[in-house]
Amino acid sequence: MDSKTKSKYNICVKIIKAIAHPTRLFIIDELTQKERCVCELTKMIGDDISTVSKHLTVLKNAGIVTSEKRGAQVYYRLYCPCILKFLGCIESVAITQAQESLKFIKQ
Repeated sequence: MDSKTKSKYNICVKIIKAIAHPTRLFIIDELTQKERCVCELTKMIGDDISTVSKHLTVLKNAGIVTSEKRGAQVYYRLYCPCILKFLGCIESVAITQAQESLKFIKQ
């Protein structure tokens, strides 16, 4: 593998690692509905604001979300909504695996 190809895959890995956490997947799912402020997400998730902010920073650094400060609040929205296609694909794989497991159990 040449360095250009490796670099491309390293960027992909950074993005995949950023979404590889239940809380961050929840945040992405919520941001598909509408933009949210940190305080809203904190209430929904049930963690303290610093933990939620760290999750949002990971997503922002990966280019998945963007933020806008309005007064004392910071609002987040999906920066690249195509991430939903990727998540839909993951769900399809999970469903296929579950169906295959059920076939095995029913035999």
